[in-house]
Amino acid sequence: MSAHTSAELGDHFDGHLLGLARGSTVADCDMLNAVLSDAVGVDVNTASPSLLQRVSGLTKTTAKNIVTYREENGIFTSRSQIKKVPKLGPKAFEQCAGFLRVPESRQVLDNTAVHPESYEAASWLLELCGYSLKDVAAGNIAELPARLKQGGDEKAAEFCGVGALTLHDIAAELMKPGRDPREELPPVLLRSDVLEIKDLKPGMVLTGTVRNVIDFGVFVDIGVHQDGLVHISQICDHYIKHPSAVVAVGDIVKVAVLEVDEKKHRISLTMKIKDEV
Repeated sequence: MSAHTSAELGDHFDGHLLGLARGSTVADCDMLNAVLSDAVGVDVNTASPSLLQRVSGLTKTTAKNIVTYREENGIFTSRSQIKKVPKLGPKAFEQCAGFLRVPESRQVLDNTAVHPESYEAASWLLELCGYSLKDVAAGNIAELPARLKQGGDEKAAEFCGVGALTLHDIAAELMKPGRDPREELPPVLLRSDVLEIKDLKPGMVLTGTVRNVIDFGVFVDIGVHQDGLVHISQICDHYIKHPSAVVAVGDIVKVAVLEVDEKKHRISLTMKIKDEV
């Protein structure tokens, strides 16, 4: 694998992973939750087996083994320690490392989306811009983007041995280590009579905020502590190759409830309100 941040990997999921049938509805939420886990990252010291197994590269068995290892040996104090988990081989570590956060690590990069293979590039970038990892931990690198731009993106990328896009992803992670990108999104517009998933009924029209845009659909926050899925086939009347052609993260959209599975915490929504409601 070339040097990538997990942010890049999150934007380029394999086609077979997202190969869901058009028209799929509420059952897609499990896959969407997996995508969201990868995009946001998972705290390896607090995550449950069910959450861990949604991370790229991990299986039900290795997810359970991570928790068992944590219970028997104490919290993880570095990303490299994850390699000691039984049945979690080099390939699995390569796939999951960038998505697993270790807040307790002394290595600040272990709590970012920067993949271990890009740690050296991150260090070179900091040195080039007159900073160190200590500055990252202290949050004292406010001028990093300006210094990077002043020196020239392409030259910096060549110096660090990575592509320009990868370098920008690394820089973004260094600016806010451990951040959850969802915290930067606008607040959802809530409806006073809908507070929990049990309040939802098929046909109900709601206003929500787009929280994630993925190949096969859109995740919308409607204020019930469980985001709903608008499958790509339910976004508009005409064919679209990707949801991003119509909506973007942060957009305020009107949706209607198609189906609710309260037991499994799954919500299927549609934006084709005239046709579906």
